[in-house]
Amino acid sequence: MNTLKNKVIFITGGSRGIGEAIAMRAAQDGAKIVIASKTTEAHPKLPGTIYSVAKAIREAGGDALPIQMDLRDDEALQAAVKKTVESYGGIDILINNASAIQLTSTLQTEMKRFDLMFNVNVRGTFAASQACLPHLLKAKNPHILTLSPPLNMEAKWFEDHCAYTMSKYGMSMCVLGMSAEFKDKGVAVNALWPKTTIATAAVNMLGGEALMQSSRKPEIVADAAHWILTQRSAKCTGNFFIDEDVLQEATPGMDLATYAVSPDKPLVPDFFL
Repeated sequence: MNTLKNKVIFITGGSRGIGEAIAMRAAQDGAKIVIASKTTEAHPKLPGTIYSVAKAIREAGGDALPIQMDLRDDEALQAAVKKTVESYGGIDILINNASAIQLTSTLQTEMKRFDLMFNVNVRGTFAASQACLPHLLKAKNPHILTLSPPLNMEAKWFEDHCAYTMSKYGMSMCVLGMSAEFKDKGVAVNALWPKTTIATAAVNMLGGEALMQSSRKPEIVADAAHWILTQRSAKCTGNFFIDEDVLQEATPGMDLATYAVSPDKPLVPDFFL
């Protein structure tokens, strides 16, 4: 099974970047994709809305259901899941992609930003998983894929941005716990993280054009996600995948240079690796 044709995929925060790339790759197979995100109007620095992505999904051969939703709003989340099931008959895959980032030290992190990161990253991942699981448990080959890093309890990953690291590791703890909790029920729960920085609006805001030129395109994460999501859920769970490693395992000897924004520039490793 190497296709996502007719699979119902619920993606949080999929209006741009990696979430959009994962949606577009699934659309090529003819998947049914729910873009559950806040963005309905394009921002000057953050292009893309749930409607622009839905249009692109349909043009690529998939079906799309754009739903405006704040992941921090429990009623909105439940309504989005309900609408998904009413529209498509169930949910096969959940992509926990929504994430808030602020790379500030302890004294520089305002508590409202701390709360945002924890509400979106940790609580949002837990809440979306909880809301979708009753339907995933009824699905054939169900998957939860969370965009979060391998757990690595070294101080160097915490010292410069303690709050952000805790929030991303909270997402990874959901993977660790839920993969074991639902293993016998056939729901795959895995994490995926990029080996290098990825050319997204977030990276552009963090490091500007120089960092963008030393990054890979979001398609590398999307292709890795596609491979994971087409594996047998009963045999592929509890993994903290790295995009590069996934693709090299799937296609030994694969040339990854095509994913580089500028093949002649050295790549910058991502956080946590």
